[in-house]
Amino acid sequence: MIQKCKKIVKFVRKTYKTDGFIPLHEPRFRGNEKKYLNECIDSTFVSSVGKFVDMFEEKLCGVVGSKHCVATINGTSALHVALLTCGVKSGDGVITQALTFVATANAINYCGAKPIFVDVSKKTMGLSPKALKHFLEKNCEVKNSTCRVKKTNQPIRACVVMHTFGHPCKVDKIAKICKKWHIKLIEDGAESLGSFYKNKHTCRFGDVGIFSFNGNKIITGGNGGAIVTDDEDLAKKAKHLTTTAKVPHKWEYVHDEVGYNYRLSNLNASLLVAQLEELESFLTSKRELAKKYKEFFKTIDGVEFIDEPKNSKSNFWLNAILVKNRDKVLEELNKNNIMSRPVWKLLSKLEIYKDCQKDSLKNSKYFAKYVVNIPSSVV
Repeated sequence: MIQKCKKIVKFVRKTYKTDGFIPLHEPRFRGNEKKYLNECIDSTFVSSVGKFVDMFEEKLCGVVGSKHCVATINGTSALHVALLTCGVKSGDGVITQALTFVATANAINYCGAKPIFVDVSKKTMGLSPKALKHFLEKNCEVKNSTCRVKKTNQPIRACVVMHTFGHPCKVDKIAKICKKWHIKLIEDGAESLGSFYKNKHTCRFGDVGIFSFNGNKIITGGNGGAIVTDDEDLAKKAKHLTTTAKVPHKWEYVHDEVGYNYRLSNLNASLLVAQLEELESFLTSKRELAKKYKEFFKTIDGVEFIDEPKNSKSNFWLNAILVKNRDKVLEELNKNNIMSRPVWKLLSKLEIYKDCQKDSLKNSKYFAKYVVNIPSSVV
C-alpha cells in the first residue's frame, strides 16, 4: 500500500505542479472579483442592499434554469428556510440520507423536526429511490393527504436529497415517489452547482432547491447560499423569512412573524457575480482533472475512482476513490502534505442523531468505510 501511496503522491504533485502543501479544494479568484468588490465598496452599499445581490440572483437563475432565486448568507440558512416554506414544523419527520454533511440534518432540527435516515444508492452515493420506496411502503401510510409513520402517527412532511460530491442522484424517480406519498421534495445542491441529470440542472426536480457558496465550493463569495424554485409563492415566502419577516414600508418597522436575518451581503454578492462569470471554465478544468484521475487510477490495483453516474454530467466538486486500506492511504497522503479526507461520519452515528429512525443504511456504511477524497481544486 505504501508503494501505491507513493504513486498517488507523485501523480498529484505532477498534476498540481508543486512540491508544497496541496489543499483539498481551494478557491480561484482570477476574474473580476477585485473590480466588483472595489465597485461595491465605492458605492457604500456593502450590506444586504445593493445591485450585486440582484445581479447574482438573476444570473444564478440563468445558470440553473429556475424562475426564482433568493440569495442567503450560507447554504444551511437556505436549507432551513426551504424546509419552512415547504411547511415543515415541530414534530414532523423529514427523510434524508445519513451520508451527508451535518448541516443537512441540522437545518431539519432547526425547524423542530426530526431526520429519518434512508440509505443511499451504490451507483450515485445519493438517496436511493429503491430504499425510499421500501421504507415508505413498510413504515408509512397516507391519511388525509398526509404521509404518516404508522407506529407513531408522525407526519412526514418533506424529503431532502443531497447530490453527493456533485454527483446527481436519481432525483426524477425520487420526485415521483414523493408526489405519490404527498411529501415535499427539497434538493440539497450545496455541492452540485453545474451538475446535470438527464440534461436538467440539479435543484430543478423538487419543489425547491438550495446551493452553498462556502469557501470550499466550486464558486464562492467567502460564504453565501441560495434558494431556487419555480414556485412564486414559495419564493416570496423565502424572501420574506430571510429578511426578518419585515412588512415593506418606507419607515415603519413591522414584522408579521418570526423571521431570520439570513440576507446575503452586497460584498459577498459582488464576489459571487465574478465567480459565476468563471463557472464554465471552472467546470471544464474540473472535468479534465477528473478524467486524469480516472485514467491514472485504472493503473492502481485495489483503488476505484468514483465516476459520474449514468445519465449525469457531474461538476466533480470533490473527487473520490474507494480503497480498502482507507486509513493507511489517508495517513500517507496527509503525511506528504497532500490533503485528503474520509467521507463524513454517518449522521446516524453522531450522538445528536443516533436515536433517529433509520433503515439498514447498508450502502451508506460501505461508503463511510472506504471513501477517500483527494485534491480537487481547479488546476
